[in-house]
Amino acid sequence: MTRFGLPWHADGPNLVIEADNLAVLRTLPDEAVRLIYIDPPFNTGRVQKRQSITTPRSAGGENGSRIGFKGESYGTVKGQVTAYDDVFADYWGFLEPRLDEAWRVLAPDGTLYLHLDYREVHYAKVLLDALFGRASFLNEIIWAYDYGARSKSRWPAKHDNILVYVKDPKNYVFDAGAVDREPYMAPGLVTPEKAALGKLPTDVWWHTIVSPTGREKTGYATQKPEGVLRRIIQASSREGDWVLDFFAGSGTTGAVAGALGRRFIMVDNNPEAIAVMRRRLNVT
Repeated sequence: MTRFGLPWHADGPNLVIEADNLAVLRTLPDEAVRLIYIDPPFNTGRVQKRQSITTPRSAGGENGSRIGFKGESYGTVKGQVTAYDDVFADYWGFLEPRLDEAWRVLAPDGTLYLHLDYREVHYAKVLLDALFGRASFLNEIIWAYDYGARSKSRWPAKHDNILVYVKDPKNYVFDAGAVDREPYMAPGLVTPEKAALGKLPTDVWWHTIVSPTGREKTGYATQKPEGVLRRIIQASSREGDWVLDFFAGSGTTGAVAGALGRRFIMVDNNPEAIAVMRRRLNVT
């Protein structure tokens, strides 16, 4: 039993947990989940309760610690990066211990998808290189969309960034054959057979946001479209695997994971999010 009164074991039921996600992560066993997708707050100025911890890692350290950026210690790299921006240092103080726990609970062949935007992704990339090891970086996915306000003083920002890290760069799940394919942009340049089959998506994904009047809409402000999560879950997990989202929001990760035959753990501390997920996912 966890401290939240909910059982978790490899053959247990899907879970929706209302609690602080760091506390929940610390109750999960090592190497428990195949895939983690998180869409944390983007550091846009919203007040958060954050705690700051230090997790020094030395290159080739005595405890088998992970070799970081250019072989430097994790603490050194973190200090260098956060020195650039006090606001980011505060944000990373919130996010860092959660990502450290995420690394621990990932299966040996597991994958982390971290969904951010232009405000933090460049800092997060360097710090995840240190946390996971630079060789564990797999992709930066650009999710591009075309909706919302348009600036006339600069190029309108119409994309998010999704960093993809694997726990072991020599052993991870990536099932290209399971991913929904997309049309060729120039079908006349390939054979009719290839045009009919479509192509594997690249690292740039054109996908509309959740329509305000569409079937998927739950009313939750930061809801992400099922199509984006479908690609992630199809590629980086298998049927029966556990999928974890500890900034779960409207529960899109759980909805797609369940539809694809995966099991899920959804965590959020917002009662509104929990109510939406319990309706949407049919989990009490």
